Amino acid sequence: MARAPDGPVPVVVMGLGFIGQEIARAALSSPEVELMGAVDPQPSLVGRPLGDVLGLAGPRFKVADSLERAVGRRKGVVVLHATSSRLSQVMDQLLDALKLGLPVASTCEELAFPHLKYPELAEKLERAAQKAGVAIVGTGVNPGFVLDRLVAAAGQVCGPVRKVLASRVVDARTRREALQRKVGAGLTEEEFFDLVDREELGHVGLVESAALAALGLGLDCDDFEEEVAPVFAEEEITGGAFVVKKGRVAGMFQSVVGLEEGQERVRLELTIAVGADNPRDRIEIDADPRLVLEIPGGVAGDRATANALVNAAPRLTAAEAGLMTVLELPSGR
Repeated sequence: MARAPDGPVPVVVMGLGFIGQEIARAALSSPEVELMGAVDPQPSLVGRPLGDVLGLAGPRFKVADSLERAVGRRKGVVVLHATSSRLSQVMDQLLDALKLGLPVASTCEELAFPHLKYPELAEKLERAAQKAGVAIVGTGVNPGFVLDRLVAAAGQVCGPVRKVLASRVVDARTRREALQRKVGAGLTEEEFFDLVDREELGHVGLVESAALAALGLGLDCDDFEEEVAPVFAEEEITGGAFVVKKGRVAGMFQSVVGLEEGQERVRLELTIAVGADNPRDRIEIDADPRLVLEIPGGVAGDRATANALVNAAPRLTAAEAGLMTVLELPSGR
């Protein structure tokens, strides 16, 4: 990777939902980037000064309805993309950005390692990025850091890895209401599994994290198995966006196992629940030497995701053209 530019890199935020607004605030506080535009097609946002949308005194430029209008004639712009978790739903947006010759850092969880589920879409993005001469990457905190990139970095000081267990526990009371709803808080067991079957509930990107962790540790996993189960409230839980009654779903437990010829080599476990005990991020690598890392309280998801995109922007301008993973980003700032 070449050297990142000396001056601030101009960036445009695409998508002004909760995370998109967090990204915009992170960009405004970063000396490495210059926030010069924002895009969201919602009629209630188009034409409004971004500062008004964010509840800040500035910036005063207005939200555009298209990326082309937001960028204008400015050169060297990086797109900070935050619209959807599903790759199929954002492909047109990503391809439009690449056609304009713009590097992209996206929160789309399935973009973190699209080769696993969507090899044809991954190849299409690779060709488009190569043709445009720019880089594109999916990043964030999960996937993008805790359960994959950090795991791979820890493995740098180990001998051959036999197995890795990485877990993340999040008390959803500290997160936005939309996330509490996303993990099923307040539902009955039947409602929970109905939404799981319809792929409307659960964390997107855990399988991608497992594939990235295996790749980063030099493990050759040929199969991945994923499970989702409800976590029930043992008593009435308050302190979140709403009250969760005893016996109702408080959140979810999700796991992915990476197998190599039937042998477990990677296990990722994610608990996100209202009132979850002992929030933390923990990595255990079975190797010589054995390595255990733990972050009490865990990495703050929303803010960390916003910072991950902002910090990736200058590195993308110096990266080789093509579809990247976070394992190819430099580890330092």
